[in-house]
Amino acid sequence: MATRKKAKPEVQPSLKEAIQNELNKDLDLLTAMEQIANRTRGYVLNDELFENIRFYTKVLVERMGLTERQAVVLSICVEHGPYNVDYNDISSHLGISKIGALKLGAEIDALARRRLLRYRNAKEQSSFDIPSAVLNALKRNETYQAPKRENLNIEEFFATLNQDFEDLSNETISAEEFAKEERKLMNDNKHLSFVQKFSKLGLDNTSEDWILMLTFCHLCVNNNDNRVTFRDFADVYEYDSDFTCAKHTLRNGTHRLMRDKLIEHTCEEGMVNSTEFKITEETKRDLLSDFNLQVTEERVSGLLKNDELQQKKLFFNDEVKKQVDELFSFLTDEKYREIHQRLKARGFRQGFACLFYGGPGTGKTETVYQLAKATGRDIMLVDVPRIKSKWVGDSEKNVKALFSQYRELVKKKAVTPILLFNEADALLGTRMNGAQSAVDKMENTLQNIILQEMEDLDGILIATTNLTCNLDNAFSRRFLYKIRFDKPTIEARQHIWHEMIPELSDTESMSLAKSYEFSGGQIENIARKYAINCILHGDCPQRLDTIQSYCKTENIDAKTSKIGF
Repeated sequence: MATRKKAKPEVQPSLKEAIQNELNKDLDLLTAMEQIANRTRGYVLNDELFENIRFYTKVLVERMGLTERQAVVLSICVEHGPYNVDYNDISSHLGISKIGALKLGAEIDALARRRLLRYRNAKEQSSFDIPSAVLNALKRNETYQAPKRENLNIEEFFATLNQDFEDLSNETISAEEFAKEERKLMNDNKHLSFVQKFSKLGLDNTSEDWILMLTFCHLCVNNNDNRVTFRDFADVYEYDSDFTCAKHTLRNGTHRLMRDKLIEHTCEEGMVNSTEFKITEETKRDLLSDFNLQVTEERVSGLLKNDELQQKKLFFNDEVKKQVDELFSFLTDEKYREIHQRLKARGFRQGFACLFYGGPGTGKTETVYQLAKATGRDIMLVDVPRIKSKWVGDSEKNVKALFSQYRELVKKKAVTPILLFNEADALLGTRMNGAQSAVDKMENTLQNIILQEMEDLDGILIATTNLTCNLDNAFSRRFLYKIRFDKPTIEARQHIWHEMIPELSDTESMSLAKSYEFSGGQIENIARKYAINCILHGDCPQRLDTIQSYCKTENIDAKTSKIGF
């Protein structure tokens, strides 16, 4: 006789009654989760189980927009959490194998995308937390609303971007998942001018260049960061090998973003820092025009402000005075603008490049200072010895960065500043024909870069040098004005003596002028020594004798010193 299968036991009326009573209640979310967690403990997730818990899962499905399986997984995580829940917890709760628990990975991923779960480590994805915002919403019986990511305004867009980067930094999202999220974020906010401009950069949105450029924009807007280092964007690379490759091309300036002039090395005093980067000013003005960015201006060490320059009276020989006065008149702001416009209209180069040459102490540098003071201009002072790096290739970068920095300064200033190459002998020498050594080749390359920059100059460049015998002809042609500074005449020296030491009588100042063929710089040295003596000991009754003793010392110093040292 065949054995009959046992029929499923009928649900007792008392239980039906209890369920019916619960149906009439407005269940809160935590109660529904509690019931789901209790009723799934030790059970395999199958159709029969889902049928028995459907009333409770329905609460989460309808109010939170979850699937039934997601509702079960979330309830188990809340029960075993809220922090450091892992697949072992799910396995032991349901009484299934660890492999069976891993089969619920799709539900875990979906909950993570909804921000209802957060991976503790995005690379491993083996454990997760319930975010505090989700817990607080459940306590209030409120449906957690993930932050809106569509139809954002520009401020909301970058706030969302900032949160995403925090998640990436905290390793709660993987680099791969992060890139997917940002592509979707951009796609869902095409109405923003930033997104439209970004898409015109020509970067493939599946490439690491695309996500790196987005990172630079985020750092510039959200962190006010104008000095980006490697550690600031290491997290956006899924693989260390890709990050290493990117670092190499960024250091040597061959990275796609640098070739396209979207980012560049930072520089200071014209010295390139090959491990720091920033968005170029041109890209910033175009791409981030929605923001009134108060980016900290990169310190231009050696920038002499016009109001910091002290006014001094200069004395020259007649020929030098004539040339200097002419240059002063050309560089008044009104006249400079007029000349600039007329040269441009005729198709000529607009740059003013001037060479001041002559012996030490003849007033070359001071003339530049007084020229700037009189015409209301700042001076960007270049430290020539420091700009020449011992590392092959860095000198070229330094010079390019220097001129780039000057161009940006010209754009920012209402009055065009002066770019001053003081003691520029080392940069303006004769180029080597058929250079063979690496050093000679580097020198030639460096000089060629300067020549090209002078050709493209739209500003005022003044170079001073003690020696002109080794000046390359190509440089000589590019200097519009060349002024030779000789030692002052007797009459000029008398004026300088009297200007520096007003106590001197005309007779005394003329006597000193005739006796000592000093440059203006040497007379200033003596005047300073005399002033210090007066400060320490009071007025000296034997004034001329004291000054003459300093003159003798200056003569000895001049004979034993090398020019330029």
